[in-house]
Amino acid sequence: MIGNLFTPLTIGATGLEAQKIRLNVIASNIANVNSTRTPSGGPYRRRDLVFQPFRFGPDSVGVNVVKIVTDPRPFRKVYEPGHPDADAKGYVNYPNVDVMEEMVNLLAATRAYEANLTLVNSYKDMVSKTLDLMRV
Repeated sequence: MIGNLFTPLTIGATGLEAQKIRLNVIASNIANVNSTRTPSGGPYRRRDLVFQPFRFGPDSVGVNVVKIVTDPRPFRKVYEPGHPDADAKGYVNYPNVDVMEEMVNLLAATRAYEANLTLVNSYKDMVSKTLDLMRV
C-alpha cells in the first residue's frame, strides 16, 4: 500500500516534465520562425515531440518524451530577390513554422502543465490533511 502512495505524484511529475519540454520546443519554433540559415545549412525546420506511456507499476502510467522529431512539411517560399538566401529565381525558403499553430500548441501545453500542477498540489494537500487527522 505504501508503494502506491506516491503514484499520483509520479503521474503528475511525468506530465509536468513532458509539458515543460513541449513548451521549450514550441518556444524554439516561434523564435526561429524567420531563420533562413542554420548551422547545419538551410532554413530552420519545425520540431515536435513524440510521447509514449511510461509504466512505473502494474496499474500506473505516466507520460514520457521519446524523441524530438523534425516536421517534414515543405518550407514556405517567399519571393525576395534581394535576400542573401534567395535562390536563382529570387525565392527564399522560410521555416515550415506556422505561428498560429504554435500558439494553439502553446495554449494546450500550458493548460496541460497547469492540470498536472493542480494534480500534484491537490494530492499534496490531501495527504497533508490526512496526516493532520491522524495526529488527533
